[in-house]
Amino acid sequence: QVQLVESGGGPVQAGGSLTLVCAASGSIFSINAMGWYRQAPGKQRELVAVITSGGSTNYARSVKGRFTISRDNGKNTVTLQMNNLKPEDTAVYYCNAGWAPGSGSWGQGTQVTVSS
Repeated sequence: QVQLVESGGGPVQAGGSLTLVCAASGSIFSINAMGWYRQAPGKQRELVAVITSGGSTNYARSVKGRFTISRDNGKNTVTLQMNNLKPEDTAVYYCNAGWAPGSGSWGQGTQVTVSS
């Protein structure tokens, strides 16, 4: 089993930046894809960005050019650098790690609140 611990959320003004970090521990050998998802009030959880162990990335259209996902396989961490944040980015952000995107384990979530 994989345990995930997220950090880095919080309040920020529109146009600002935040960095989310997720650290994985446990059965890390089972991890191929690590990513970030978010869920806003009243909405379904959605993919933000995902990165595979080989470095392939995929982003939601709404964050392309503003967010960057990176991964340190040695430290078993995945980082989401979020720039030019918008109020519509407000959500609880969840880290995910598993063989396929969206599979496996989930973190507890971290709140990101962007004010205009």
